[in-house]
Amino acid sequence: MSKKKGFALRLDAELLEAVEKWAADEFRSTNGQLEWIIYQALLQANRLKKPKDKSNAAQPSEEEDTSGSPPSSE
Repeated sequence: MSKKKGFALRLDAELLEAVEKWAADEFRSTNGQLEWIIYQALLQANRLKKPKDKSNAAQPSEEEDTSGSPPSSE
């Protein structure tokens, strides 16, 4: 991921409350938890683009990554 882009998101109050609790259980912010949920869904659906940079060959691929965290934006 490169830059982060903000946007408004409307959620049902009950859904947001469940995400907030899950985030607290995982010691993440609500925003971080939503990003993780979306990232995991994209991985599962094979919807993420492959990295263009070949220098990351030694890095685990998205499918091999077991950390469960989205790639750093650094």
